[in-house]
Amino acid sequence: MSGTDVASLEAGIEQRVELDISGMTCAACANRIEKKLNKLDGVRATVNYATERAMVLGVAPDRAGDLVTAVQAAGYDAKPVVEGAEPDGYSDRVRMLQVRLIVAALITIPLGDAAIVLALAPQLRFPGWEWALIVGAIPVVFWCAWPFHKAAWRNLRHGGTSMDTLVSLGVLAAFTWSVVTTILGTPAGNTYWVGYGPAPAGADSLYLEAAAAVTTFLLAGRYVEARSKRSARGVLAAIGRLAPTTVRVVRDGVEQVVPIGTLAVGERFVVRPGERIATDGRILVGASAVDTSAMTGEPAPLEVGVGDRVLGGTTNTVGALVVEAEKVGAHTQLAQLAVMAEQAQARKASVQTLVDKVVAWFVPSVLGIALVTLLTWLAIGGGVRSAFSAAMSVLIIACPCALGLATPTALLVGVGRGGQLGILIKGPDALEASGVIDTVVLDKTGTLTTGTMALVATHSFVAGADAELLALAAGVEGYSEHPVGRALVAGAEAAGVERAAGSEVTALPGHGIRGVVGGREVVLGTGELMAERGFEVPEAAGVVVEAAADAGRTAVLLAVDGVVSAAFEVADELKPSAAAAVARLRGLGLRTVLLTGDRQGPADDIGRQVGVDEVVAGVLPADKARVVERFQADGRRVAMVGDGINDAAALATANLGMAVVSGTDVAMKSADIILVRRSLDVVPDAIRLARRTLGTIRGNLVWAFVYNVAAVPLAALGMLNPLIAGLAMSLSSVFVVTNSMRLRRFDPSR
Repeated sequence: MSGTDVASLEAGIEQRVELDISGMTCAACANRIEKKLNKLDGVRATVNYATERAMVLGVAPDRAGDLVTAVQAAGYDAKPVVEGAEPDGYSDRVRMLQVRLIVAALITIPLGDAAIVLALAPQLRFPGWEWALIVGAIPVVFWCAWPFHKAAWRNLRHGGTSMDTLVSLGVLAAFTWSVVTTILGTPAGNTYWVGYGPAPAGADSLYLEAAAAVTTFLLAGRYVEARSKRSARGVLAAIGRLAPTTVRVVRDGVEQVVPIGTLAVGERFVVRPGERIATDGRILVGASAVDTSAMTGEPAPLEVGVGDRVLGGTTNTVGALVVEAEKVGAHTQLAQLAVMAEQAQARKASVQTLVDKVVAWFVPSVLGIALVTLLTWLAIGGGVRSAFSAAMSVLIIACPCALGLATPTALLVGVGRGGQLGILIKGPDALEASGVIDTVVLDKTGTLTTGTMALVATHSFVAGADAELLALAAGVEGYSEHPVGRALVAGAEAAGVERAAGSEVTALPGHGIRGVVGGREVVLGTGELMAERGFEVPEAAGVVVEAAADAGRTAVLLAVDGVVSAAFEVADELKPSAAAAVARLRGLGLRTVLLTGDRQGPADDIGRQVGVDEVVAGVLPADKARVVERFQADGRRVAMVGDGINDAAALATANLGMAVVSGTDVAMKSADIILVRRSLDVVPDAIRLARRTLGTIRGNLVWAFVYNVAAVPLAALGMLNPLIAGLAMSLSSVFVVTNSMRLRRFDPSR
């Protein structure tokens, strides 16, 4: 990240306000709020329907009240986001929709059966049967469908329409017509369809199953949508939990624990072994190994000493450190990554946006057609009953139940099948992106590799068996928690070498470890440690160390009684499935890219082993998102596969973010798809399933659009009465659901 970029980002952090938005029901609502906010002077606002948040740049926090007022003027509610706080109301909203859905389903199933049977079989009717059905429908029409009525009324008050408008009008019209025709009575002679004969008397008074079915189906869709959206907002809270809440600051020579917010630039603070480093700074006293895996994804701890810089959010493993704070609060790298991830998420789109754009003109058009139908039938002398029947048929047949179900039902089945295969699809954004990606960027550590150090080679420089030297090394490292030490112990166990008993073991932070095994002094560590202790390092050992470094491995020297006797190479090994998974991705027509912080030489070697098309090496953690942006600027549609906190911004920036389950909470919350299976074959499987689900959604939408466009003219011409319109609408929904259920048969082996 360049100095200019940092300055720009920090300025954005200072001049921005985030708002929690409530009351949105579709992407059209987000667009309406966004336009309202952007009319304010100096404001650049982005409203994310998926996360229900507005990010407003170019405005100081003290103007938050003006922003809230603007949102309220658009017909919605807003409040400033409290840093680190979890979003309010999500669980309550999901529970509310669930309860209404259950009640609606329990009433709709028997109500629909009874309405159809009694309408078509007059001999089964009993006195007051119409009123019994009407009373049974009241809870569904007015209580279960209340979220749609409420949203439609809010849009009406502010001069707008949405899918909720048609749903509310269709449900209320069907119920109202049932009540009106029950009161006035209906003579026989009306037809279900031209040429199909007369309907039984009273059949035209029963459109209650249409009202109940619309409500139940769309409540199911809204419930699925609410559940999938709930997890989209957690990335900032997850990142916030990584930073310590307190710090051991040194003031007036006294160490005291204070809230992290009181730490100032230039102050000194103490970090004990096992503690997280509070903020970005420079080491003044001490040496240690810092676990940076949370920030860089690298498994090997970084050896640090006086003068070295450390990052907030990383973990000190062995030695005590005194650090001078250089950046605090919103200016730390951790905070910058959080902002980058959020800004990237704010640019996300949803396949549901297509539906909302169509509804933006479809709803007013249908309302206009219904009104014209009513007036035309009255003008040609068709009678009030026929005119109202035709107009209501237009509303019911056009009611976008299939449109509302097209995305959530396919998503529900696709997500369920993915869960069985170890693939967690978080929402429709992932499906939309899967259909356009042409490049897959693969992080190295923890993604293509196991993320665990392993012994890969042993080199002896003195006479003696490798097993004996490995036993001595394991005898000392058995007391160490260092990843390199664990690799040596695991290597000895895998080779069947019995570990010798060590004693007087002492860690040498930043350099290695020493101990006594069988009366012999054993020292393991770097070449610098050997030189410090006066041990002569043979030329062969230097060659091994240099070759290991060129290959991206770590070489540890072993000295026994002052003689450098062996070198052990440890490395983060490739996953066995890496090469096959890359080959399958290329078979899908995708360009594969390896992205790593390693030097170019070792990175190219790994790239050749797995068979990627391109290698991008030497990338700093904060620059990964910019690499993705560079590919996108070149016209590529990018999928990013990663697992570390440093991958969070890149995962959110990419068109499709995929996080492996071994990754951090932040990486998984930034991603669109979570990969649970250990085998990397899950990556191409996930892309294939996402593409198949997206294809199903598109097929559902095409059917729903064609159905509505074709059926509305028939209804307007009086060729459909409301009962048949309701049945046709229900059959359209059944088709959408059935088409979506085909995803249950998705087989990744084919």
